[in-house]
Amino acid sequence: MTTSQITSTQRIKAVDPRTAGNKAKGLLAAVEQKYGGVPNSFKTMAHSPASLQGFLDLSSALEGGALPFETRYQIALAVSEINGCPYCLSAFTAIGRSRGMQDATLAMCRTAGSTDPTVDAILKFAAAIVRARGAVTSEDIQRVRAAGCSDEEIQEIVANVALFTFANYANLVIGTDIDFPLVMPLQQRAPARRM
Repeated sequence: MTTSQITSTQRIKAVDPRTAGNKAKGLLAAVEQKYGGVPNSFKTMAHSPASLQGFLDLSSALEGGALPFETRYQIALAVSEINGCPYCLSAFTAIGRSRGMQDATLAMCRTAGSTDPTVDAILKFAAAIVRARGAVTSEDIQRVRAAGCSDEEIQEIVANVALFTFANYANLVIGTDIDFPLVMPLQQRAPARRM
């Protein structure tokens, strides 16, 4: 399946970094400096510099938190799989590979699993947060604590779920053209019900 078969048209055009307004231009320049390029997701987020700034600020803050890079990106893939976001699955898989994550690890985390018992508990907790829309049970908390997670790490799991859910929703709403090697969700999303 090609990218064009996923979405027929991106619903909001990407901002051209060369002609963006001052605030958006500065943010996109910072993205390019950090990542070596500006993915379409950031170009479309740039229509709202406040949204892009918020995403980048939270992401940057969490990079300096208790959870290591690999765990954060495993959470990203677990969340993106549940939310059925091909853009984020494609982007986070490419980023993970570029940072040395193995394909077997990337595949397992898409189903909220890991051979590491602590990471496995973290991914299952992240999946519970998404599926229960935050209303996790006391047992969910006890399981992640029993795996060795501190209250700080539990809060950061929640923050990472929120960050990556925002990215998923933004890209699903926009129908962002995928500019990474395509990775499709394992299961197709059910059509949304109209109220």
